Amino acid sequence: MIINIFGSTGEIGRKTLRLISKYYPEIKINLLCADKNTKTIINQIKNYKPKYVYLDSIQSSNELKLKNYKKTKILNFKELSSYLKKSKSDLTILAVSGYKSLYYLDDIIYNTKNLGLVNKEAIVSAGHIFKNNKYFNKTNIFPLDSEHFSMFSYNNSLKISNYEKIILTASGGPFHKHNFNSLKNVTFNQAIKHPKWQMGYKNSIDSATLVNKCLEIIEAHYLFDIPFNKIDILIHPQAIVHSIIIKENHTTIYNAFNNDMSIPLLNFLNLSNLKSNKMDSNLAFSHETYLEFNKIKDKVFPIYKFFIKLDKSNPANIIKFNIGNEIAVNMFKLELIKYTEILKIIKKVVSIKLYSPLNNIRDIIKFHENVNNKCKLLFKDFN
Repeated sequence: MIINIFGSTGEIGRKTLRLISKYYPEIKINLLCADKNTKTIINQIKNYKPKYVYLDSIQSSNELKLKNYKKTKILNFKELSSYLKKSKSDLTILAVSGYKSLYYLDDIIYNTKNLGLVNKEAIVSAGHIFKNNKYFNKTNIFPLDSEHFSMFSYNNSLKISNYEKIILTASGGPFHKHNFNSLKNVTFNQAIKHPKWQMGYKNSIDSATLVNKCLEIIEAHYLFDIPFNKIDILIHPQAIVHSIIIKENHTTIYNAFNNDMSIPLLNFLNLSNLKSNKMDSNLAFSHETYLEFNKIKDKVFPIYKFFIKLDKSNPANIIKFNIGNEIAVNMFKLELIKYTEILKIIKKVVSIKLYSPLNNIRDIIKFHENVNNKCKLLFKDFN
């Protein structure tokens, strides 16, 4: 039983490796892929002894090659693609951040039997292809985001029937009690302090602005074939209930578990048939347990209001919304814009006029590149 991990140096990748080391020693670490974090990947090579490693940064990759690892081969992009096409893996986790995940997706789908999907951009950008063309074919998709995992675990499939509405919950991030316009001077470090989850900076900022919920609505629409008008969001600061299924028979199912990504990851790793029940992460309710659910206020989350009005029947608008947010978050990180200007950047990118076919992964990658090129002209201070 072998596993490939795309995004091994990120929060999800590191947690997955720790879980395998502790509970699943029979699962062999076959391939680790990351961006450019040589320090972390060197430690992972030492501790987990993967057969192959790929770094997206050519400079970082060359640094690794100089170390002449005897049991680990450092691959370039062509070698990675060739290897995936010629081999098979039992498990793969796709936790690469951003639209770069699309560069690997075709080969991953061909290579793996079970895909644990963390990356939002793959579904957000290419979901219309998955839905219409049965893109995944013989690959089993296992959503790992807490909300979609909670829906998936309802009957262990991507099919939900006899429902009236699906509600995804949002913690609201660090600013859910503040009007958006009052946050003009918040710093990057303040914005990434998520009250419940430990995540990378991009997901943390998206949680604060509620963009992460916008993207999760798109994911739920594509993954579970749910119409947009049947998906709603509630602010739930305790982050214990992750989704709510309102049934046609007037009953309601609350999917709850501790806010710990180890839970969906362990369930995915259990596909290895080496089931582990050793981790103690059961949710204990008591008479003191307090669950709060609030409607979204436009003054607090104006980006969500913009997203709801967006024409989502056109995949190009969804992709531009995602690109605009990614650019805006990075501009905020670099202190080129204020927190409250993130929405302004998203609106500018969505308004870009660009007509292009979106019939396959190559088309989508090309569209991303074209939009990014226009953005370089539109936002000259951003590189």
